[in-house]
Amino acid sequence: MAVIGGSGLYSLFPASSSESFTVDTPYGPTSSPVTVGELGGKRVAFLTRHGSDHSVPPHLIGYRANVWALASLGATAIVSSSAVGGVHPDYAPGTFVVTDQFIDRTWGRPDTFFEGATADGAGSVQHLAAADPFDPALRRAAIEALTAEGLPLRSSGTCVVIQGPRFSTRAESLWYRQAGAHTVNMTMAPEVPLALELNLGTVNLSFVTDGDAGSAPAASAPGDLDGDGSGADEVVSAELVMRRLADAQPRIVAAIERIVRALPADYSPRELIPAAAVADVLAHPVSGAPRPPA
Repeated sequence: MAVIGGSGLYSLFPASSSESFTVDTPYGPTSSPVTVGELGGKRVAFLTRHGSDHSVPPHLIGYRANVWALASLGATAIVSSSAVGGVHPDYAPGTFVVTDQFIDRTWGRPDTFFEGATADGAGSVQHLAAADPFDPALRRAAIEALTAEGLPLRSSGTCVVIQGPRFSTRAESLWYRQAGAHTVNMTMAPEVPLALELNLGTVNLSFVTDGDAGSAPAASAPGDLDGDGSGADEVVSAELVMRRLADAQPRIVAAIERIVRALPADYSPRELIPAAAVADVLAHPVSGAPRPPA
C-alpha cells in the first residue's frame, strides 16, 4: 500500500521505525523521499505531495515522478489525503469526504505516461477508461471503516480540481457548485488518472477546511471550528487552511490508518491499461536505483 500526504501531512511514521529512500525516476525527482514503515498492520510507502516543507506549489508537483516511484516499489493501491474547500451546503468545514468523482479544471500539467511510440517502440497511446476514477472496492472498505468510528463523514462527493495556487473567486466558487461539485482542491488531477494508468487502485480521503470563497454560507456555519461564532461568510486563506489542518492532523492520520487497516490483504487492482503497456512504462531507464538519502 502507499499513502500520498496532502497539505499539512508531512510525515506518517516515527523516524525510529521507518526507512527513507530517494527514488530516481524517468520524470525527475519525487516531491519528497519515500518513507517506508508499518501502518494499520501493513507495509506502507509514504510521500508528501508538496514536499516536507510545503515548498512545491500544486501546478509544479512532479505527479508522474511520485506515482511512478510508488508503482516501481511495488505498491498496488494509493490512499491519498487532500485538503478541500466546501462549495456545497452539505460539506461543512470539519467534514471528512470519501471522494468518488472529480472535475478537472487544471491545465498544462503532464497528465499521461503514454505520449506516443518512442524509438524503441514503447509508449503507445492508451485511452484510459476513467468513468469511476476511485476504486469501488477501496471506497467501500474506507467508508465502512470510517462510518464505524462515527466521524462526520460524506461517503461520496465530486471535487473540482483547480489550477492553483490561488484560491477561487466568489463567482468561480458559485459556478463550481452549479456544475455539481461539492468540494474544491488543487491536486487530485493529474495524480489520480496517472495512478490509474499504472493500474494502481486509488481511494481519497478529503478533509474540508473551509467554505471556499464564502459562497456556501450554510456550509460554513456548522463548521465554526474556531469556536468564535465566525464562518457565516468565511473566505478561505492559506493561514486558515494550515491552522485547521494542523489542529485536525491527529484525526486525519488516525482516519488514514483505519482505511489502510481495512483494505483487503488480497486486494487486486483493476486492469484499466494493458499490463504489458504498464510494464513498459515501469521499465523506462532511470539514472539510478532506489537508495537511502545522503
